[in-house]
Amino acid sequence: MPIKVRRALISVSDKTGLAEFGRFLADYDVEILSTGGSAKALSDLGVPVTEVSEATGFPEIMDGRVKTLHPIVHGGLLAVRGNPEHEKAMAAHGIAPIDLLVVNLYPFEDTVAKGAGFVDCIENIDIGGPALIRAAAKNHAFVTVVVDPADYPWVMQDMEEHEGKVTPGLRRRMAGIAFSRTATYDAAISQWFSSQLDEPFPRRLAVSGTLRQHLRYGENPHQMAAFYVAEPARPGIATAAQIQGKELSFNNLNDTDAALELVAEFDRTACAIIKHANPCGAAVADSLVDAYNKALACDPVSAFGGIIAVNRPLDAATADEIAKLFAEVVIAPDADPDARAILAAKRNLRVLLTGAMPDPKAHGMTVRSLSGGYLLQGRDNQVADEELKVVTKRAPTNAEMEDLMFAFTVCKHVKSNAIVYAKDGALVGVGAGQMSRVDSARIAAIKSEEAREAAGEPTPRTEGCVVASDAFFPFADGLLAAAEAGATAVIQPGGSMRDDEVIAAADDKGLAMVFTGLRHFRH
Repeated sequence: MPIKVRRALISVSDKTGLAEFGRFLADYDVEILSTGGSAKALSDLGVPVTEVSEATGFPEIMDGRVKTLHPIVHGGLLAVRGNPEHEKAMAAHGIAPIDLLVVNLYPFEDTVAKGAGFVDCIENIDIGGPALIRAAAKNHAFVTVVVDPADYPWVMQDMEEHEGKVTPGLRRRMAGIAFSRTATYDAAISQWFSSQLDEPFPRRLAVSGTLRQHLRYGENPHQMAAFYVAEPARPGIATAAQIQGKELSFNNLNDTDAALELVAEFDRTACAIIKHANPCGAAVADSLVDAYNKALACDPVSAFGGIIAVNRPLDAATADEIAKLFAEVVIAPDADPDARAILAAKRNLRVLLTGAMPDPKAHGMTVRSLSGGYLLQGRDNQVADEELKVVTKRAPTNAEMEDLMFAFTVCKHVKSNAIVYAKDGALVGVGAGQMSRVDSARIAAIKSEEAREAAGEPTPRTEGCVVASDAFFPFADGLLAAAEAGATAVIQPGGSMRDDEVIAAADDKGLAMVFTGLRHFRH
């Protein structure tokens, strides 16, 4: 049944909307208990307030660590109305019911995000707040709990429509939100503590996020989906502002993240075009427009309807070229006014600006669900350095080595088994996700040849290119397929029991080959 709000307890660190909500409650003659800064803020607004310490007869102590942890408060929240034993205890101890609890927690997540020291982070762990919230949420049959200023309007509307009462449906909904908040708060603390202890795999895994967006559907129309943002959010898709275009879909978000993570790998100006989470084009260049055109040239057919990512602010010249292609999403750290105006003409094109690029070398974890569990692993944040092992009679030339490093970096972002051909800082062929590595090598060459024929070029694009493999060649056949396509240099992790056979095949074909000792599977 609807419960009349006669008495409320307000203790908030985030005072957004407090003035309007406090005056609203005062207009409904709600008695307000409050603490510290919240009591002062309400009093300054002319809202009548009773200090909690006055109600409990016990002062705040230990620098405010102990103020609401008192039977007068928790009894008022937890008492079951109509229960004779509870009402007898309330009468015996002078406990008055509390009908509304408004609490938001110490800003622990923000404190961590700002890089505060250990002691400051510990001091921003709220104790009394979660206890109050959980008590009120448990007793939501009688108590309304509000933990987010964004929910004040719901309570005000419900009270306006029901003569100062809150309905059972809203109380239950607020309780669900409250328990979610305490769960995510504790998860944030758990994750931070694990990092402080250098324990990446704690005994119990706590994963949390804040709902950013309900999605129309998931990978397919029959699947439900939503987008959650981690706390603190890593720069990138989670922090991006969408300045135009249609609503982002599940697949848009997944592919856009893949595109941005790829271009973030490069110090040079870079562009990547992604289709179904795999690059169909990627390039580096001295200008953004050149990087885009080189990336597009790899596979313009697959680029249709793709995702475009760049690691520099969009300029007008690049935007003008992008506008000629049907793309789903463009993501960049920023865009100048002329670029924005050009892309605005394509109203359905989704344009995202991140403000910053994700750090490809940052530590962190990735989570994947399994039936009944999760797989947790560290980010693939390593790249091959230039201390590579030359294993063939011929060493790569400087130009080949530059392309090898580019190709192996891109290969890290291609689904396994991954083979990429590259030349002059651009992809010229991609083979992704095949069960056989030799098939990936052949498919990459076929795709490259199709693009050459479509462009009317006389010479195969793979002639004189380099080839990168995300894992070792188990047999020489994959390497021979790359040599047949025209590759002159190879980069791969090495480590196969048949490495000698593969090296001999490379020497026989006059190829230069380097081992990285680093594998980049991506499933």
